[in-house]
Amino acid sequence: MLADNLVKITDLNFAYDERPLLRGIDMAIPRGRVVAIMGGSGCGKTTLLRLIGGQLKPVSGEVLVDGESVGQMDHDELYAMRRRMGMLFQFGALFTDISVFDNVAYQMREHTDLPEEMIRDMVLMKLNAVGLRGAHHLMPAELSGGMARRVALARAISLDPMLMMYDEPFAGLDPISLGVIGQLIRKLNDALGATSIMVTHDIHESLQIVDYIYFMSDGRIVAQGTPDEIRASKDPFVHQFVFAEADGPVPFHYPAEDSFDRVLLGEVAHAAHA
Repeated sequence: MLADNLVKITDLNFAYDERPLLRGIDMAIPRGRVVAIMGGSGCGKTTLLRLIGGQLKPVSGEVLVDGESVGQMDHDELYAMRRRMGMLFQFGALFTDISVFDNVAYQMREHTDLPEEMIRDMVLMKLNAVGLRGAHHLMPAELSGGMARRVALARAISLDPMLMMYDEPFAGLDPISLGVIGQLIRKLNDALGATSIMVTHDIHESLQIVDYIYFMSDGRIVAQGTPDEIRASKDPFVHQFVFAEADGPVPFHYPAEDSFDRVLLGEVAHAAHA
């Protein structure tokens, strides 16, 4: 019997050298859902994706994907698990020296023994799903930013993954492209019967398409809930983040002396000694 949660993270701790980054993370990603991870820059969101994908190993705690501990896998087991994952990298990360068609075909050729005729049909199906079947012959340099992101999405779903991970999928997009990508993430997740984890700063678009949200700050989960619960949250950090307020738990001012006079006197004294 399959567990209800495709990804289960328990008391996860991680550090770069001696610098702690993630502290006691507990998270559950149900099958078939789209879940967002939000928070300020440097709080550990992308690192969390790397731990789920097995690029990094936790200091302590456990990351389970489809009931298997990612941190305990050997090379072959991890390689097999990653074949069942798709990743949309920030800004797409297309291979610049091969065509749109070959970008999407890459994983099929690398990981399967399918004949080229079948690969051709599947590539065109994936490109059609993101509205770019007619662009199969173009090179990445000929694409707009939104088109490149859609090609990267077609590549990410090329092997019909059980788990999709998105690292800032909306970064650098105009409002039309942003809306298109957001709707594609939701529709493709439902059509494929997949599960999606999305690291993003885009509040407005995310609240329209996700089922659940985790907020991170200083390496911890500080709030979580459905979009409606997040909108109504009285938590100061969540409120500041959702409504883009300049000051709050994340301060506008960098720590400084209380008095301008004290600062000025210190500068005068420094100049005098110089």
